[in-house]
Amino acid sequence: MSRTTHKHRSTYRVLSALALLTLTAGAVTACGDKDSAPERAASSSAKPSSSPGAGQPGVSKLHMITNDGHRLAFHVTQGNGHTIVLDSGGGEDSSQWKDLVPKLHAETGATVITYDRAGLGKSDVVPGAWKVESAVSDLKSGLAQLGVTKNVTLVSHSQAGEIASYFAKDNPKMLSGAVLVDANLPPFFTDEEIPRLVAASQPQVDAAKKDPDKPENRQIIFTAEGFAPAHKAFHKVTWPDAVPATVIVSEKTPLDGSPADAQRWRDAAATFAQDGPNRTLVTAKGSSHEVPKDRPDLVLKKIEDMAATRH
Repeated sequence: MSRTTHKHRSTYRVLSALALLTLTAGAVTACGDKDSAPERAASSSAKPSSSPGAGQPGVSKLHMITNDGHRLAFHVTQGNGHTIVLDSGGGEDSSQWKDLVPKLHAETGATVITYDRAGLGKSDVVPGAWKVESAVSDLKSGLAQLGVTKNVTLVSHSQAGEIASYFAKDNPKMLSGAVLVDANLPPFFTDEEIPRLVAASQPQVDAAKKDPDKPENRQIIFTAEGFAPAHKAFHKVTWPDAVPATVIVSEKTPLDGSPADAQRWRDAAATFAQDGPNRTLVTAKGSSHEVPKDRPDLVLKKIEDMAATRH
């Protein structure tokens, strides 16, 4: 992957997932190579069923879900009645989890679902500002069409922490637990922090607007629109006490270039973990923000632990 592509993708993650932002210099550093597109699988129209994403056990099957006029790709590895949903970080599609899915399925026997958010992977592009409410609607609709309405362990990396927070608030009975992997969490987005993020990323947003048809530029622009008010609202979101949560925070954080902001990220994770019952804070030693790639062993173990304690 070229340095330019690294830069565009990192900028998008600054705005949506806060990845690898060097606030002191106002620059964005390169992040790890993006995995190839999701593995090819047979496509089908999703229909509600008693067995989520019915298909051959252990084999990933692609279901194209329609919600609000656009199509989204859901990849289902069929297992038992329990469901584990893996939600990728900002700028990532379902391929982020490709190495973890078979291990997770083998260890838990659960149905494992990954999906591509709008504009990523095999899913349709939806023009306009990125809205967490739309992302929550896409996820809930997709799961409903696959017949998944309860007993879900939700695993969310980075930007997906925002989706998880709203999803849990609105649908606590669907979730048996969540694993939040270096995720965006409400305590971080204070009135002091939001302007710092917006200011640091503005040069890259301006550059993206000069060539808005490029997919990576489109993602930067869509995410930048309405970022401040959206995250002021996110700061007020509360996680339901009824949903257990394991919070994994990376040792380096996505803001490794700014010690002050990195500490705020760690403090936000600790605050979130302390603010309710049945929440556990875990530090991924030696890991960058890309915890699923740096510490897949830890992520797998914590998902297994959460799935084992479902109720």
